[in-house]
Amino acid sequence: MKRPLCSNLRPVLFLTLAASLFFVLIGAATPRERKFEFEYKATVKKIPAGAKRVELWIPVPHDSRFQKITDMQIESPYQYQIHTAEFGNRILHISLNNRQQSSFTVTVRFNAMRKEHVQERLQANYSAAREDRDPDMARWLQPDRLVPIDGKIKQWAQEVIDAAGANTDLEKVRAIYKHIVATVKYDKSGQGWGRGDIYYACDARRGNCTDFHAIFIGYCRALGIPARFAIGFPLPADRGAGQISGYHCWAEAYIKGIGWVPVDASEGAKNPAKREYFFGAHDENRVEFTVGRDLVLNPKQAGEPLNYSIYPYAEVDGKPFTSVDNNFAYRDLAAPSTNNSRE
Repeated sequence: MKRPLCSNLRPVLFLTLAASLFFVLIGAATPRERKFEFEYKATVKKIPAGAKRVELWIPVPHDSRFQKITDMQIESPYQYQIHTAEFGNRILHISLNNRQQSSFTVTVRFNAMRKEHVQERLQANYSAAREDRDPDMARWLQPDRLVPIDGKIKQWAQEVIDAAGANTDLEKVRAIYKHIVATVKYDKSGQGWGRGDIYYACDARRGNCTDFHAIFIGYCRALGIPARFAIGFPLPADRGAGQISGYHCWAEAYIKGIGWVPVDASEGAKNPAKREYFFGAHDENRVEFTVGRDLVLNPKQAGEPLNYSIYPYAEVDGKPFTSVDNNFAYRDLAAPSTNNSRE
């Protein structure tokens, strides 16, 4: 007895619907993009009379797989140069001798296209292909001045992964992230926060993004997992224009067979509904300026390596000079992406 024609079509219809659903999901996973104009203004003021040498360093954003910098314009009353320093960081430098005026301002403007960074290889069915290695990989296993990886840090990191029953590097990194977002509060009250001091952050269990990622990076490195630090500026999720009050930083951990896994622990702590998202993703609402900590500039500064580099840094006669104002602003250049929102 012949089966009805519609019965023969059922497998075909099922496969067609499945394929359609697959492409819908792929479309929803398309990385979001944001295009904006950014202005970075630095003013060196109250330069002492008789100062013989004044130097100013300003971090300059760089291109990467996840951002493209174009149309850079620099307004400066003096000649400047842009150099490349360690880890590919770019730095604008001005050097003045026997300067007469007591202040000057430098303004950097550029357009940026920032792409959402999602590590798709975290999906179980995603085949591992090219891994994004880093020529400075050995550095991302070493301590920073405020992020040692001594016996106590190793002990605390081990306790976290033991409690989670984590065995693979991916399981360990995920356990560290979950531990931090569940036990550290985003809180900028009091003193000590903002330096990225792992012992302060572990003791106080509060701080800003620098403190959150000091714990994440320190614990990863203590377990032999490379982790790196990046810093830039956040943009409000709502498109428009406005001032930006301060920096934002984030991290990545390297997992063999997967590559760099983006992590934003402070955003995960502030947004419980998006904690899963911020393990494995950096949203498009940011612009990256520099990578790494304990930074030596180019030309080399006379002072100590910088804890991190995002604000303008100045020296007068070879000594750090703190009388420097800054102002940051953005303006979106395109309508927000129509892609489905990620959670």
